Amino acid sequence: MTDDALYRQGLAVRRSVLGEAHVARASASVTPFDADFQRFITEGAWGSVWSRPGFTRRERSVVTLALLAALGHHEEVALHVRATANTGATPEDVAEAMLHVAVYAGVPAANSAIKVVKQTYAAMAAEAAGTTDPAGEAGAAAPAEDEGGRHV
Repeated sequence: MTDDALYRQGLAVRRSVLGEAHVARASASVTPFDADFQRFITEGAWGSVWSRPGFTRRERSVVTLALLAALGHHEEVALHVRATANTGATPEDVAEAMLHVAVYAGVPAANSAIKVVKQTYAAMAAEAAGTTDPAGEAGAAAPAEDEGGRHV
């Protein structure tokens, strides 16, 4: 597959999983500094790994959440909890993944991630109901950003 084909495939999968609005925000914030990084994650994560036939999107979603939780990447946990609306991973799937995190990565890692998961689900429910975040925590489930404020 050519680099351009891999990029196009990755962009399509990224849009399907994370949503058009997120990808549009991320694309709009690309600068010359991070353009190569954005292309790399679009091709590598989304075009190569997320596009493989071995796992369903639901399975990839659960594995991704467990890894992000284990590594303490909470903004990415929130982003990928939101993505479960597109991948088919259920709250029960996510809860099971957090149990695995507790056993294999430690209770503190799972405990911190569970807090983020609960806040994100609450924010999603509030958005669906047309109300504000019931926890009153602005940005608790905002799209992930890197240290430079760029959406990833």
